[in-house]
Amino acid sequence: MFVRLTFCKFLPEKINEARRIFLEEIVPTVRKQKGLIDVRFLEPTSKMEDFISITEWKTKEDAELYENNGIYRKLVTKLEPFFTKKPELKTYTVEEVFEHV
Repeated sequence: MFVRLTFCKFLPEKINEARRIFLEEIVPTVRKQKGLIDVRFLEPTSKMEDFISITEWKTKEDAELYENNGIYRKLVTKLEPFFTKKPELKTYTVEEVFEHV
């Protein structure tokens, strides 16, 4: 499995609008992408921390296709007016360390 994390901060007065766009516009588009396992939106408990968008993919190639076909960039652009800093993308390979019950 492969995971992409996008870290971002929003203008305080725009958090509700950014959340709405993420849930109503971004999530439905991401869910249609080949190889997607899950998409999540983490909201920090401290206003000083980043929001984190997490996407989980079957393979690294699926995640790279999502980025290289321009969809990721198009979706990030929808939120650009609300950012207080440029989003940061980090990628990880996931190793299962326990069996699911």
